[in-house]
Amino acid sequence: MLRPILVTGGAGFIGSNFVLAWMAEEQRPLVNLDKLTYAGNPLTLASIEHDPRYTFVHGDIADAELLKALFAEHRFSAVVHFAAESHVDRSIVGPGAFLATNIHGTFELLQAARAHYDTLTGEDRDSFRFLHVSTDEVFGTLEPEDPAFAETTAYAPNSPYAASKAASDHLVRAWHHTYQLPTLLTNCSNNYGPYQFPEKLIPLMITHALEGKPLPVYGDGQQVRDWLYVGDHCLAIREVLAKGRVGETYNVGGCNQRTNLEVVHTLCAALDELLPNSPYRPHAGLVRMVKDRPGHDRRYAIDASKIERELGWKPRETFETGFRKTVEWYLANRKWTEDVTSGAYQNWLQENYGHRSTSESVGA
Repeated sequence: MLRPILVTGGAGFIGSNFVLAWMAEEQRPLVNLDKLTYAGNPLTLASIEHDPRYTFVHGDIADAELLKALFAEHRFSAVVHFAAESHVDRSIVGPGAFLATNIHGTFELLQAARAHYDTLTGEDRDSFRFLHVSTDEVFGTLEPEDPAFAETTAYAPNSPYAASKAASDHLVRAWHHTYQLPTLLTNCSNNYGPYQFPEKLIPLMITHALEGKPLPVYGDGQQVRDWLYVGDHCLAIREVLAKGRVGETYNVGGCNQRTNLEVVHTLCAALDELLPNSPYRPHAGLVRMVKDRPGHDRRYAIDASKIERELGWKPRETFETGFRKTVEWYLANRKWTEDVTSGAYQNWLQENYGHRSTSESVGA
Protein backbone atom coordinates (compact mmCIF):
# COMPACT_ATOMS: atom_id res chain seq x y z
CA MET A 1 0.00 0.00 0.00
CA LEU A 2 1.34 3.40 -0.98
CA ARG A 3 1.38 5.74 2.00
CA PRO A 4 0.46 9.36 1.21
CA ILE A 5 2.70 12.37 1.52
CA LEU A 6 1.65 15.43 3.51
CA VAL A 7 1.91 18.77 1.74
CA THR A 8 1.45 21.88 3.85
CA GLY A 9 0.35 25.10 2.16
CA GLY A 10 -0.70 23.25 -0.97
CA ALA A 11 -3.34 25.83 -1.90
CA GLY A 12 -0.76 28.62 -2.18
CA PHE A 13 1.27 29.56 -5.23
CA ILE A 14 4.21 27.15 -5.21
CA GLY A 15 2.32 24.54 -3.21
CA SER A 16 -0.59 24.35 -5.64
CA ASN A 17 1.74 24.03 -8.61
CA PHE A 18 3.53 21.22 -6.77
CA VAL A 19 0.27 19.45 -5.90
CA LEU A 20 -1.04 19.62 -9.48
CA ALA A 21 2.23 18.27 -10.90
CA TRP A 22 2.40 15.53 -8.27
CA MET A 23 -1.13 14.35 -8.96
CA ALA A 24 -0.44 14.29 -12.70
CA GLU A 25 2.86 12.43 -12.53
CA GLU A 26 3.16 10.49 -9.25
CA GLN A 27 1.25 7.52 -7.85
CA ARG A 28 1.50 8.17 -4.12
CA PRO A 29 -1.62 9.78 -2.61
CA LEU A 30 -1.36 13.31 -1.26
CA VAL A 31 -2.94 15.08 1.71
CA ASN A 32 -2.98 18.86 1.43
CA LEU A 33 -3.15 20.79 4.72
CA ASP A 34 -3.81 24.49 4.20
CA LYS A 35 -5.14 27.25 6.45
CA LEU A 36 -6.58 29.12 3.44
CA THR A 37 -5.35 32.54 4.37
CA TYR A 38 -5.73 35.36 1.83
CA ALA A 39 -3.20 33.78 -0.58
CA GLY A 40 -4.60 30.24 -0.46
CA ASN A 41 -7.07 29.47 -3.21
CA PRO A 42 -8.78 26.04 -3.32
CA LEU A 43 -10.21 26.90 -6.75
CA THR A 44 -6.72 26.39 -8.13
CA LEU A 45 -7.06 22.69 -7.28
CA ALA A 46 -10.62 22.20 -8.52
CA SER A 47 -9.46 19.84 -11.26
CA ILE A 48 -8.27 17.23 -8.73
CA GLU A 49 -10.71 17.68 -5.86
CA HIS A 50 -12.58 14.46 -6.72
CA ASP A 51 -9.47 12.36 -7.32
CA PRO A 52 -9.52 9.54 -4.71
CA ARG A 53 -5.75 9.95 -4.26
CA TYR A 54 -6.21 13.55 -3.10
CA THR A 55 -7.40 14.76 0.30
CA PHE A 56 -7.78 18.38 1.35
CA VAL A 57 -7.72 19.35 5.02
CA HIS A 58 -8.55 22.89 6.10
CA GLY A 59 -6.34 23.55 9.09
CA ASP A 60 -3.35 25.23 10.69
CA ILE A 61 0.15 23.74 10.92
CA ALA A 62 0.34 25.25 14.41
CA ASP A 63 -2.57 23.05 15.58
CA ALA A 64 -0.72 20.25 17.39
CA GLU A 65 -3.82 18.12 17.97
CA LEU A 66 -4.83 18.27 14.33
CA LEU A 67 -1.33 17.29 13.24
CA LYS A 68 -1.29 14.38 15.67
CA ALA A 69 -4.59 13.10 14.32
CA LEU A 70 -3.51 13.46 10.68
CA PHE A 71 -0.24 11.60 11.18
CA ALA A 72 -2.05 8.83 13.07
CA GLU A 73 -4.73 8.46 10.38
CA HIS A 74 -2.58 8.65 7.25
CA ARG A 75 0.83 7.34 8.39
CA PHE A 76 2.59 9.71 6.01
CA SER A 77 5.61 8.58 4.02
CA ALA A 78 6.94 12.14 3.67
CA VAL A 79 6.24 15.77 4.49
CA VAL A 80 6.75 18.61 2.00
CA HIS A 81 6.45 21.83 3.96
CA PHE A 82 5.47 24.91 1.92
CA ALA A 83 3.11 26.59 4.39
CA ALA A 84 4.41 30.06 5.26
CA GLU A 85 3.60 33.71 5.33
CA SER A 86 5.79 34.89 2.49
CA HIS A 87 5.29 38.50 1.43
CA VAL A 88 8.02 40.86 2.63
CA ASP A 89 5.82 43.96 2.56
CA ARG A 90 3.20 42.28 4.74
CA SER A 91 5.90 41.20 7.18
CA ILE A 92 6.94 44.84 7.60
CA VAL A 93 3.36 45.93 8.36
CA GLY A 94 2.46 42.92 10.54
CA PRO A 95 5.39 40.70 11.57
CA GLY A 96 3.47 38.76 14.22
CA ALA A 97 1.74 36.47 11.75
CA PHE A 98 5.10 35.55 10.22
CA LEU A 99 6.56 34.50 13.56
CA ALA A 100 3.42 32.52 14.41
CA THR A 101 3.25 30.55 11.16
CA ASN A 102 6.83 30.35 9.97
CA ILE A 103 8.47 29.67 13.33
CA HIS A 104 5.87 28.22 15.70
CA GLY A 105 4.00 26.42 12.93
CA THR A 106 7.20 24.80 11.67
CA PHE A 107 8.05 23.78 15.25
CA GLU A 108 4.69 22.03 15.70
CA LEU A 109 5.04 20.30 12.35
CA LEU A 110 8.55 19.09 13.22
CA GLN A 111 7.32 17.79 16.55
CA ALA A 112 4.47 15.89 14.91
CA ALA A 113 6.79 14.46 12.26
CA ARG A 114 9.31 13.46 14.90
CA ALA A 115 6.68 11.64 16.98
CA HIS A 116 5.47 9.86 13.85
CA TYR A 117 9.00 8.95 12.74
CA ASP A 118 9.70 7.36 16.12
CA THR A 119 6.86 4.88 15.50
CA LEU A 120 8.18 3.75 12.10
CA THR A 121 10.21 0.63 11.47
CA GLY A 122 11.93 -1.05 8.55
CA GLU A 123 11.47 0.39 5.07
CA ASP A 124 8.87 2.89 6.28
CA ARG A 125 11.45 4.41 8.63
CA ASP A 126 14.31 4.27 6.13
CA SER A 127 12.34 6.07 3.41
CA PHE A 128 10.60 8.77 5.47
CA ARG A 129 11.62 12.37 4.66
CA PHE A 130 10.77 15.86 5.93
CA LEU A 131 11.43 18.43 3.19
CA HIS A 132 11.36 22.09 4.20
CA VAL A 133 10.99 24.65 1.40
CA SER A 134 12.74 27.94 2.14
CA THR A 135 14.04 31.05 0.40
CA ASP A 136 17.26 32.74 -0.66
CA GLU A 137 16.22 35.79 1.38
CA VAL A 138 17.63 34.14 4.52
CA PHE A 139 21.12 34.95 3.16
CA GLY A 140 20.56 38.71 3.10
CA THR A 141 21.77 40.90 0.27
CA LEU A 142 24.68 40.85 -2.20
CA GLU A 143 26.84 43.56 -3.64
CA PRO A 144 27.08 43.64 -7.46
CA GLU A 145 30.47 41.89 -7.49
CA ASP A 146 29.70 39.31 -4.79
CA PRO A 147 29.50 35.61 -5.69
CA ALA A 148 26.06 34.00 -5.67
CA PHE A 149 24.59 32.45 -2.53
CA ALA A 150 25.88 28.93 -1.88
CA GLU A 151 24.55 26.41 0.60
CA THR A 152 27.41 27.42 2.92
CA THR A 153 26.67 31.17 2.81
CA ALA A 154 26.13 32.62 6.29
CA TYR A 155 22.58 33.64 7.15
CA ALA A 156 21.95 37.38 7.37
CA PRO A 157 18.18 38.02 7.05
CA ASN A 158 17.11 41.64 6.67
CA SER A 159 13.30 41.58 6.88
CA PRO A 160 10.87 40.07 9.38
CA TYR A 161 9.85 37.56 6.70
CA ALA A 162 13.44 36.53 6.01
CA ALA A 163 14.23 36.31 9.72
CA SER A 164 11.23 34.07 10.34
CA LYS A 165 12.25 31.76 7.48
CA ALA A 166 15.84 31.70 8.73
CA ALA A 167 14.57 30.65 12.15
CA SER A 168 12.50 27.87 10.61
CA ASP A 169 15.53 26.65 8.64
CA HIS A 170 17.54 26.48 11.86
CA LEU A 171 14.77 24.50 13.55
CA VAL A 172 14.79 21.96 10.73
CA ARG A 173 18.57 21.62 10.96
CA ALA A 174 18.39 21.23 14.76
CA TRP A 175 15.68 18.54 14.60
CA HIS A 176 17.88 16.56 12.24
CA HIS A 177 21.04 16.84 14.32
CA THR A 178 19.39 16.46 17.73
CA TYR A 179 16.60 13.99 17.02
CA GLN A 180 17.89 12.37 13.80
CA LEU A 181 14.73 13.37 11.92
CA PRO A 182 15.57 12.74 8.22
CA THR A 183 15.24 16.27 6.91
CA LEU A 184 15.96 17.97 3.60
CA LEU A 185 16.05 21.71 3.02
CA THR A 186 15.79 23.78 -0.15
CA ASN A 187 16.43 27.51 -0.58
CA CYS A 188 14.94 28.90 -3.77
CA SER A 189 15.16 32.16 -5.67
CA ASN A 190 12.21 34.32 -6.82
CA ASN A 191 9.46 32.13 -8.25
CA TYR A 192 7.07 33.19 -10.99
CA GLY A 193 4.41 31.42 -13.02
CA PRO A 194 0.70 30.47 -12.96
CA TYR A 195 -1.47 30.83 -9.86
CA GLN A 196 0.67 33.43 -8.09
CA PHE A 197 -1.32 35.75 -5.84
CA PRO A 198 -1.43 39.23 -7.42
CA GLU A 199 0.58 41.05 -4.79
CA LYS A 200 3.92 39.76 -6.09
CA LEU A 201 5.70 41.71 -8.82
CA ILE A 202 4.76 39.97 -12.07
CA PRO A 203 1.06 39.22 -11.47
CA LEU A 204 0.61 42.62 -9.79
CA MET A 205 1.98 44.39 -12.86
CA ILE A 206 -0.15 42.30 -15.22
CA THR A 207 -3.30 43.00 -13.22
CA HIS A 208 -2.61 46.72 -13.07
CA ALA A 209 -1.63 46.97 -16.73
CA LEU A 210 -4.85 45.31 -17.88
CA GLU A 211 -6.80 47.98 -16.00
CA GLY A 212 -4.60 50.89 -17.04
CA LYS A 213 -3.43 51.48 -13.46
CA PRO A 214 0.05 52.72 -12.55
CA LEU A 215 2.75 50.07 -12.36
CA PRO A 216 4.54 50.83 -9.04
CA VAL A 217 8.26 50.01 -8.97
CA TYR A 218 10.19 50.44 -5.73
CA GLY A 219 13.06 52.93 -5.56
CA ASP A 220 15.19 53.00 -8.69
CA GLY A 221 14.06 49.53 -9.78
CA GLN A 222 17.63 48.24 -9.91
CA GLN A 223 17.14 45.50 -7.31
CA VAL A 224 18.39 42.24 -8.83
CA ARG A 225 16.62 38.90 -8.40
CA ASP A 226 17.23 35.43 -9.80
CA TRP A 227 13.95 34.40 -11.46
CA LEU A 228 12.90 30.74 -11.25
CA TYR A 229 9.91 29.33 -13.14
CA VAL A 230 7.64 27.60 -10.63
CA GLY A 231 7.38 24.40 -12.68
CA ASP A 232 11.15 24.03 -12.59
CA HIS A 233 11.13 24.62 -8.84
CA CYS A 234 8.49 21.95 -8.26
CA LEU A 235 10.49 19.44 -10.27
CA ALA A 236 13.57 20.29 -8.19
CA ILE A 237 11.65 19.62 -4.98
CA ARG A 238 10.55 16.22 -6.26
CA GLU A 239 14.15 15.39 -7.17
CA VAL A 240 15.38 16.42 -3.71
CA LEU A 241 12.61 14.41 -2.06
CA ALA A 242 13.46 11.32 -4.11
CA LYS A 243 17.25 11.48 -4.21
CA GLY A 244 18.53 14.17 -1.83
CA ARG A 245 21.02 13.27 0.91
CA VAL A 246 19.45 13.36 4.36
CA GLY A 247 20.42 16.43 6.37
CA GLU A 248 21.56 18.36 3.29
CA THR A 249 20.53 21.73 1.90
CA TYR A 250 20.06 22.34 -1.83
CA ASN A 251 19.87 25.77 -3.45
CA VAL A 252 17.39 26.03 -6.34
CA GLY A 253 17.82 28.91 -8.79
CA GLY A 254 16.72 29.87 -12.26
CA CYS A 255 20.09 31.21 -13.49
CA ASN A 256 18.20 34.32 -14.61
CA GLN A 257 19.31 37.50 -12.85
CA ARG A 258 17.21 40.52 -13.81
CA THR A 259 16.52 43.91 -12.25
CA ASN A 260 12.96 44.59 -11.19
CA LEU A 261 12.72 47.43 -13.70
CA GLU A 262 13.95 45.15 -16.48
CA VAL A 263 11.27 42.59 -15.58
CA VAL A 264 8.55 45.24 -15.67
CA HIS A 265 9.68 46.59 -19.04
CA THR A 266 9.88 43.06 -20.43
CA LEU A 267 6.30 42.57 -19.29
CA CYS A 268 5.19 45.81 -20.87
CA ALA A 269 6.72 44.82 -24.21
CA ALA A 270 5.02 41.42 -24.04
CA LEU A 271 1.64 43.03 -23.33
CA ASP A 272 2.14 45.47 -26.22
CA GLU A 273 2.63 42.47 -28.49
CA LEU A 274 -0.10 40.23 -27.10
CA LEU A 275 -2.70 43.01 -26.68
CA PRO A 276 -2.31 45.14 -29.83
CA ASN A 277 -5.72 46.75 -29.32
CA SER A 278 -5.14 47.73 -25.70
CA PRO A 279 -5.95 51.39 -25.05
CA TYR A 280 -2.97 51.48 -22.66
CA ARG A 281 -0.25 50.81 -25.25
CA PRO A 282 2.60 51.39 -24.83
CA HIS A 283 2.22 49.86 -21.40
CA ALA A 284 5.62 51.17 -20.30
CA GLY A 285 3.94 54.55 -20.00
CA LEU A 286 2.15 53.20 -16.92
CA VAL A 287 5.40 52.59 -14.99
CA ARG A 288 5.82 54.75 -11.89
CA MET A 289 8.74 54.82 -9.49
CA VAL A 290 7.58 54.87 -5.87
CA LYS A 291 9.25 55.21 -2.50
CA ASP A 292 11.38 52.17 -1.69
CA ARG A 293 10.35 49.81 1.08
CA PRO A 294 12.38 49.72 4.32
CA GLY A 295 15.42 47.46 4.28
CA HIS A 296 14.99 46.46 0.64
CA ASP A 297 17.70 43.94 -0.27
CA ARG A 298 19.64 45.02 -3.33
CA ARG A 299 20.60 41.74 -4.97
CA TYR A 300 19.96 38.02 -4.67
CA ALA A 301 21.67 35.35 -6.74
CA ILE A 302 21.69 31.57 -6.36
CA ASP A 303 24.51 29.13 -7.03
CA ALA A 304 22.57 25.97 -7.95
CA SER A 305 25.60 23.90 -8.94
CA LYS A 306 25.20 21.45 -6.04
CA ILE A 307 21.72 20.24 -7.02
CA GLU A 308 22.82 19.92 -10.65
CA ARG A 309 25.97 18.05 -9.69
CA GLU A 310 24.38 15.68 -7.17
CA LEU A 311 20.84 15.22 -8.48
CA GLY A 312 21.06 16.17 -12.15
CA TRP A 313 18.51 18.99 -11.89
CA LYS A 314 18.76 22.24 -13.77
CA PRO A 315 16.05 24.65 -14.93
CA ARG A 316 14.34 23.74 -18.18
CA GLU A 317 12.90 27.21 -18.77
CA THR A 318 14.89 30.26 -19.73
CA PHE A 319 13.59 33.56 -18.45
CA GLU A 320 12.20 34.29 -21.92
CA THR A 321 10.29 31.01 -22.28
CA GLY A 322 9.03 30.91 -18.71
CA PHE A 323 8.04 34.56 -18.77
CA ARG A 324 6.10 34.13 -22.00
CA LYS A 325 4.20 31.15 -20.58
CA THR A 326 3.40 33.15 -17.45
CA VAL A 327 2.05 36.22 -19.24
CA GLU A 328 -0.03 34.10 -21.61
CA TRP A 329 -1.46 32.14 -18.65
CA TYR A 330 -2.61 35.28 -16.85
CA LEU A 331 -4.16 36.68 -20.01
CA ALA A 332 -6.05 33.42 -20.57
CA ASN A 333 -7.14 33.09 -16.92
CA ARG A 334 -8.37 36.53 -15.95
CA LYS A 335 -11.30 35.04 -14.04
CA TRP A 336 -8.88 33.29 -11.68
CA THR A 337 -7.29 36.63 -10.84
CA GLU A 338 -10.69 38.28 -10.42
CA ASP A 339 -11.82 35.53 -8.05
CA VAL A 340 -8.81 35.89 -5.76
CA THR A 341 -8.74 39.68 -5.86
CA SER A 342 -11.06 40.25 -2.93
CA GLY A 343 -12.05 43.40 -1.07
CA ALA A 344 -9.49 42.57 1.62
CA TYR A 345 -6.78 42.47 -1.02
CA GLN A 346 -7.82 45.87 -2.33
CA ASN A 347 -7.53 47.24 1.20
CA TRP A 348 -4.01 45.80 1.42
CA LEU A 349 -2.98 47.46 -1.84
CA GLN A 350 -4.15 50.81 -0.53
CA GLU A 351 -2.36 50.31 2.80
CA ASN A 352 0.92 49.35 1.16
CA TYR A 353 1.06 51.67 -1.85
CA GLY A 354 -1.32 54.49 -0.99
CA HIS A 355 1.28 56.46 0.99
CA ARG A 356 4.06 56.02 -1.58
CA SER A 357 4.11 59.11 -3.80
CA THR A 358 5.10 58.89 -7.43
CA SER A 359 8.57 60.31 -7.97
CA GLU A 360 8.74 60.08 -11.72
CA SER A 361 7.24 58.49 -14.78
CA VAL A 362 9.31 56.06 -16.82
CA GLY A 363 8.80 55.82 -20.56
CA ALA A 364 9.49 52.94 -22.88
